[in-house]
Order: sequence, then structure tokens, then C-alpha cells
Amino acid sequence: MVSGLGMKGKIVFLLRGVIAAFVILISSRVPAQIVGRSLSGKITAVSGSPIPNTHITIKNAGNGETKVTTANEDGSFTIGNLSPGTYEITVSASGFAEAKDTVIIGVGTNQVANIVLQPQVSNATGKGQGGTSGVSGTVSSKNVSDLPLNGRSASDLATLEPGVTSARTQASGQAQRGFGNQMTISGGRPRQNDSRLDGISVNDYVNGPPGSALGVNLGADAVEQFSVLTSNYPALYGRSSGGIIAASTRSGTNSFHGGVFEYIRNSAFDARNFFDAAKPPFRRNQFGGSVGGPISKQKTFFFAAYEGLRQSQGITQVDTVPSQAARSGQLCAPPDCSTTTTVAVNSQVTRFLAAFYPLPNGTLLCPFSSCVAGTGDTGIFTFAGQQVTPENYFTTKVDHRFSEKDLFYGTYMFDAGNVRQPDELNDKRTGYDSRRQVLTAHEAHIFSPSLFNAFRFGVSRVVAVTGLTFPSGNTLVADSSFATVPGLNAAAINVPGLTFFSGGLGTRSNFRFHWTSLQGYDDVALTRGTHAIKFGFGLERVRDNVLAVSDTGGEFAFNSLSNFLINSPFSLSVAIPGAISERGFRQTIVASEPHDQSRDALRDGDGAYRSTR
Repeated sequence: MVSGLGMKGKIVFLLRGVIAAFVILISSRVPAQIVGRSLSGKITAVSGSPIPNTHITIKNAGNGETKVTTANEDGSFTIGNLSPGTYEITVSASGFAEAKDTVIIGVGTNQVANIVLQPQVSNATGKGQGGTSGVSGTVSSKNVSDLPLNGRSASDLATLEPGVTSARTQASGQAQRGFGNQMTISGGRPRQNDSRLDGISVNDYVNGPPGSALGVNLGADAVEQFSVLTSNYPALYGRSSGGIIAASTRSGTNSFHGGVFEYIRNSAFDARNFFDAAKPPFRRNQFGGSVGGPISKQKTFFFAAYEGLRQSQGITQVDTVPSQAARSGQLCAPPDCSTTTTVAVNSQVTRFLAAFYPLPNGTLLCPFSSCVAGTGDTGIFTFAGQQVTPENYFTTKVDHRFSEKDLFYGTYMFDAGNVRQPDELNDKRTGYDSRRQVLTAHEAHIFSPSLFNAFRFGVSRVVAVTGLTFPSGNTLVADSSFATVPGLNAAAINVPGLTFFSGGLGTRSNFRFHWTSLQGYDDVALTRGTHAIKFGFGLERVRDNVLAVSDTGGEFAFNSLSNFLINSPFSLSVAIPGAISERGFRQTIVASEPHDQSRDALRDGDGAYRSTR
């Protein structure tokens, strides 16, 4: 059979055979996702009898993409390989009035539209009855842009759906728990959800949702549709036991559209915090724009969006620090602090206190229930500093139609941000960074009205760094004479009743995450008689590199303030220099997904899948 082929042809023939065998034979517990959405339904007369051989045309209202099919003998039809958007359906049959309807194809589920045709004399439009296969909610691009979102974070849209709520006890920290909005869907754990962008999983290194260092997910203007599948979603979704949060990127259309924006938030409109001596300044500017249109009408389209965020927020911190009397060794004695006991303050502690612990500028705190006014071993120190956050987001998408049977589109997204803020005692500045990139490529081909194939490839990369330190007003944080570990700076101090001191420059615990996920999927939809059979496979390769260093410069723990003053630590925790190295984790996820969507289900108007995993 292949003797007449050249070497290149033989290789291609062999590869196709291997892929076909792999698709049929592979078995896994994790199903893949069909990227091409489908529209199915049944055409009937007013009496309920099916109308065979009906001519059906659907047109994408945005880019003019048109697909045509003919209903089967039982009036049923299926049109696959549909991108998200609004479609106009036109149905015509001899002896019946032409019917028109509109249906929205979302990012998460297939649609069902049952059309009832009226007799020719009525000149009435048909009546459509739609349905989807799962419990879900969909938000369109107009809803996304119109809804008031604090920080314009697209992920916040998910919390508007029933059964979805933010998990406040799982709030994102400085990278260790990820930066995205932690959500519980139908009671599941936040780490059980799967976030997708254009069919590619974009979960981060802790299997959490996407987000930036500021905790937001920018790009609301670039979202075509946003959907949340909370339960009963089809077997084609895998990699998760929780909800599915899916978003699709906007595409260009046959006409040019664009816009610019700027949102401003200012402390002039804020109230003073209870702990603020004066209202700290707050400035937030979010600005950007988007543009989309044709490169070649009816054939090639583009869309691009940019969003910048510049925020400077005043943060009031309330600390507990040793009083002047305690620094000299005079500690309160029971029952009311009217008398004191004396301890011999270690000279090293005296030097440490003078360098890094400010004196109270507020109320003194007595350790007993009743005390003489103006006495106490500790006091309140309050200060306000600026948390500065710049962030830049960019995305672009290109759609190209090679022919009526061959469609390609690709997306690239970039998002980078960082946070810089004063530390707990205003000695130095701390910070953390985030950077995300997503690249997707999709190719769909219609071999016949009953067979189409969709292939997609994607790369999701997340980099996060925490524990960064920077000089500020106190130059002693860079003085190595305070060091416990040679060559570094002051160690951290943990004393009950005092604000934790995190150490000098370069001594904080720090984490560096580098996560890369390469994904490839191929899905096939085949129509045979009254059955719509879909099958495919997926392959994901995960490269996870983590460098975690705790207590770089050491951390002293004391059991009490008096033990601290006499320099009698309970413990010292320190990373052994040179003993910490990067850890690399590698994982391969293979998935297959066959199922048979019987049109008998469509007769009842439910779009449920009869599937096996």
C-alpha cells in the first residue's frame, strides 16, 4: 500500500497510523476536553412530527462564519466545531415558513436548539427550545465590561454564580498559596477546581486559579465569555473533581472596533480607618485599550488588548514594641505595675533594640487587669507606609480561516506585576513578584458533514518569587555585624507579646516557583445515524521547579520578654548554608475520552451525555 510513497510520505503515513491506534487503545481515568462546541437539535412541525431533510444554516454574528447542514430523516441535526459566540440560525423546508432563531454558544457546554416550523401560510418565525448538558452559568463580554468589579478582576465573575463563593480562610498569601481568588464550588476545595483559558488549563503551581501579585486577574475587556460549571458537567472535562471555570478570548470581526479606558480610585473618597492618625493616601489608576478587526475580511481577524495598573495604597500597621522602661530592665510587677522588678539587659539585646525596634508612639500595655496609668512593659507603635504595585497585562488573538472546512486561531497572554511595601517595623521594604504567560494554538478541520477533528496545543507558564527585601530608611538592616549566619545580616526575632521582627536584608524565608505546563489535545466528533460519537486524547507534561529556603539568616525564639532581654533564647532555627537546592518535579498526564451522545436524549430536549470514563 505504501510502496509508491516517498520517504516523507511513508513517515507521515506511519505517524498517522500510530496516532490513530493511540486514540483507540489508550485508556485513562482522566478525560480530555472537546474544544469544538456543538449545536444539536430537532426540527419538528407544530403537530410534533419530525421534518426530514430540512436545510439549516448558522452564522456567527461577530465574524460572519457560516455553516450549513441538512437534518436527518428523524429531523435531528448536529453542527460541530463552533467557537464561542452568538449565532443566527435559519431553518427552511418546503411547505413551511422560514424560521430564524438566535443561540449563544458558551465556553463550557454544548447547546441544544429544537426548532418548531410553522405552516407556510402563517409567516411566523419558528420557536426554539434550548438546553445544555450541565449546571452552569455564562457571562457574555458585554456583561463582563458592564459589571462593576473592584480591581477589574475577571475571576470575580465566578462568585456571581449559585454555589460559588470565595474561601476567605484560603486567602492567597505571598506566593505560597498562589495569587488567584480562592473559590469553593458546590462545597469543593479550592484546589479541586480547574481554570481554563481557550481550552487550556491555566491552574498555577499549587493547582490554584490564575492571579497576579496584587491578587487580581486582569483582562476583563479581552473576555468574550466567562462560564462556571458547578456540577453535572460532561465527561469530556477532566483534571479536576471540583468546578470548571472557563474563559474564552475575544476575536476580531469584519469591522474595526476599539476603545480606551481609565478607571481612577482616590483616597479623597475614602473614610479614615479607626487606627489611622491621618488618612493614608491611596491612588489606583487602571488604564488601557483594545482593538479588533479584519486583516482580510471573511478570512483573517485579529484582536489585541492592553491593561495597566498603577496602585499606591497607604497601609497602616499597628505594632507592639518594648517600652522605654522595659529596655532599661524595669519590668512590671503584679498586681498593678506600681512596682517593678529589675533584670540585667544583655548588651547585645540593647544594641539590637536600639537598631530595629522603635519606641512606642501610642498607649502602653500593662500585662495585668488593673494597672497604674502610663505603665507597661510594651506599647503600641503605629505607622503608615505605601504599598506600591505596578502591573501590565497584554493579550492578542488571531483567527484565520484557510477554507470553509479549515479554521485556525492562536492566543498569547502576558501578565506581570510586583508588590513593594514596608516591613512590619518599617526597617526595610519587602516584596514579591509574579509573571504569567499563556500560548495556545487551535486547528479544526471538517472532513465531512458527519466528521470533524479539533487539535489544540498550549503552554502555561507561571513564575512567582516571594521573600524579597530592599533597603529603606534604616541602613542597619544591611549591617552584617548583627548577623548570626556569617556573611548575612540580622536574624529574625520571635518574642511572645511583641511584633515579629523578620530580620535584615536577605534573611527572610523565600520561595521561588517556576511552573510550566505543556498541553496537547486532539478530539474527533463523528455522526452516525442517531448517534453523535466523540472521542479523543490529551497529553500534559508538567515541569515544576521549586526553591524554598526557610530562615536564611536564622530565627531566634524566646519564651518571654524577660528571656529576650537577658538574651536567653529557647531555640534557633536556621537553614544550613549551601544545603538547600532547587527541587524539580516532573509529571505526565495522559487522558482519553470516548462517549456517545444519543439523539434519543435530544427528543426530550435535555443535552445530557451518555458517557463512560
